[in-house]
Amino acid sequence: MARIISRIATGFVILAIFLTNAAGFEPAQAAGELAIYADGLASGWADWSWNTAVNLSSTATVKSGTHSLSAQITAAWGALYLHANPAINLTGYDRLRFWVHGGSAGGQQLRVVANGSGDGYPLTLTANQWTQVTLSLADLGSPATLSDLYWQDATGAVKPVFYLDQIELLPSSGVVTPTPPPGSGPALTVNTAAGHKPISPDIYGMNYASEALANELDLPVRRWGGNSTSRYNWQVDGTNAGFDWYFENVPADNPDTSQLPDNSSADRFIQQDQRTGTQTLMTVPMIGFVAKSRKENHPYDCGFKVSKYGAQQDTDWQWDPDCGNGVTGGGQDITGNDPLDTSVAVGPAFVTSWINHLKSRFGTADSGGVRYYNLDNEPMLWNSTHRDVHPNPVTYDELRDRTYAYAAAVKAADPAALTLGPVLWGWCAYFYSAADGCAAGADRAAHGNVDFVPWYLAQMKAYETAHGVRILDYLDLHIYPQGESVALKPAGSAATQALRLRSTRALWDPTYVDESWIGQPVKLIGRMKDWVNSQYPGTKLAITEYNWGAPEHINGALAQADVLGIFGREGLDLATLWAPPAANQPLAYAFRMYRNVDGAGGRFGSTSVSAVSGDQGQLAVYAALRPDQTLTVMVINKTGGALTSALSLSGFSPAFSAQVYRYSAANLNAIVEQPAQSVSPTGFTATYPANSVTLLVIPTGIPLDKHIYIPAVRR
Repeated sequence: MARIISRIATGFVILAIFLTNAAGFEPAQAAGELAIYADGLASGWADWSWNTAVNLSSTATVKSGTHSLSAQITAAWGALYLHANPAINLTGYDRLRFWVHGGSAGGQQLRVVANGSGDGYPLTLTANQWTQVTLSLADLGSPATLSDLYWQDATGAVKPVFYLDQIELLPSSGVVTPTPPPGSGPALTVNTAAGHKPISPDIYGMNYASEALANELDLPVRRWGGNSTSRYNWQVDGTNAGFDWYFENVPADNPDTSQLPDNSSADRFIQQDQRTGTQTLMTVPMIGFVAKSRKENHPYDCGFKVSKYGAQQDTDWQWDPDCGNGVTGGGQDITGNDPLDTSVAVGPAFVTSWINHLKSRFGTADSGGVRYYNLDNEPMLWNSTHRDVHPNPVTYDELRDRTYAYAAAVKAADPAALTLGPVLWGWCAYFYSAADGCAAGADRAAHGNVDFVPWYLAQMKAYETAHGVRILDYLDLHIYPQGESVALKPAGSAATQALRLRSTRALWDPTYVDESWIGQPVKLIGRMKDWVNSQYPGTKLAITEYNWGAPEHINGALAQADVLGIFGREGLDLATLWAPPAANQPLAYAFRMYRNVDGAGGRFGSTSVSAVSGDQGQLAVYAALRPDQTLTVMVINKTGGALTSALSLSGFSPAFSAQVYRYSAANLNAIVEQPAQSVSPTGFTATYPANSVTLLVIPTGIPLDKHIYIPAVRR
């Protein structure tokens, strides 16, 4: 996956084992402020800090009263950690407020985190000064209860002493605001005679979805991908996590290794897909090295052992302190290490043997076997993610030559298989090689200053012209919205949630200037189409990693529903969400709205038709016909208020009423069927609640050019 997750996240993973579930919750006491610390911890709170020296009764510097709380983080990723038992019910509270003092040094970079969820709120302290900080609970992930609160080191270093005082929860205003009447929404228009375009079912795919969710959604495609797959060794069922976890070889989770290479984790992945009727998208390594061994217990082999390469900035504090992060204490990358510490060198023959194994077990691609193969994963990051075996940044020519060799091997082993490449991580890699970074450099200049992706497509076409074989079937690019705290993050603040909903426009809108360091229109799907049409017509389009965040929140469901609608309308051919949601999370319901809206397999149509909103930022609308010509219309209210809009319908003869299914903030645990919506030949007017996704299912009625003959009745 694209390396967007910060290093601090690993601290949260370990912290999770300390969190407890309280049997009950204290009732909310929203009549006034609720103290957590005031001259001492409030009843029910305890100090559970780690790697931190804490004094709950410091007198060195005090903001109010006689004592303050002092903390000194003594090791990387340590935290001042306060735990409440039972958990605090946050009904009636909307803010956390505290005073903080940076001590004589200041400059401490911390994260304030509630309940171990997300990356938290960043905080930099000021020396010799008390500062009052007030955080919205939305900034902390909008928790319903509070059991854990901590201030954690955000940079992987010890921290000078700092002080906290007057930590408290603040009540909401207490004013009950009545639900406002629906506002006037934008005009919606659906024309079934225009914009016909098949919707590929493969746009509703995921990476690593559970069997239960895959079965429920009739998941069309599931990807085995991510950083670790670049070094997966199918013969020993092990991989190397690269930078993601101290460059360690890690055995795959496998309860029975006696049959290897049969019954590997990859084999079992495919077996699940066959049980659920899902096509497999398997990643084949092109990096040239795979994990050499499968050790069941630590210590594992790793790329930068402290015992061999010296002291390092960080080591595997959980499993093996001899495995380092490959960075010296002075912040310099260690170079000149031996790739054979962890890995064996492999070439295209390794992939050929693997595909032959898969064919022997599951059949060829056109007889029920693996249909899709990713040509490795994010190669323009190899020199960071996997720099222990590939320290040099990938160039234009290297990726072309590796693709020629490995993609040709895939096609020779299974001619019916379909390949996807170059599987690039994001914006910079669309235009530049890793050798140039994110700006025009010598490598680009040596290739006529042509953007990397169109150059790559031209090279793939040249191969087909020379050899008579298409070795690239899908142009595959990854996208993660680069706006702060959007991708792979909890819902966040109201501002972040609004940005999340706006940023889906990066997939299609040429007028939308990306609100991040990119600072220009991305219009990804249209850009991909233009590159394909100009350089290698007939190549399909795939996005095998994307994530708009907030799986736990209605905001994430709204964004995901919008993304799926965009994929269908814009003609994407295949997509797989990175990091599948849990079945009970709102994000899963966004997929259900398209794949199983009624619990009986009801789904969005398969032929996209013209659907236009007067304001896509308020109400997004998508429409499609099912094979039986039933019209399905998806309306997403992205606002915090109900909106009433007229929908103008043309090119279609509707029945007199439509079924209505809705997922909304009002009920996060189910899709609720609503009363039928009356429909006239020219449309209807309906109200869409705040923060909701609505599917209208409109059967065909009597054709407009037919007349009903009713005989006269004799009296």
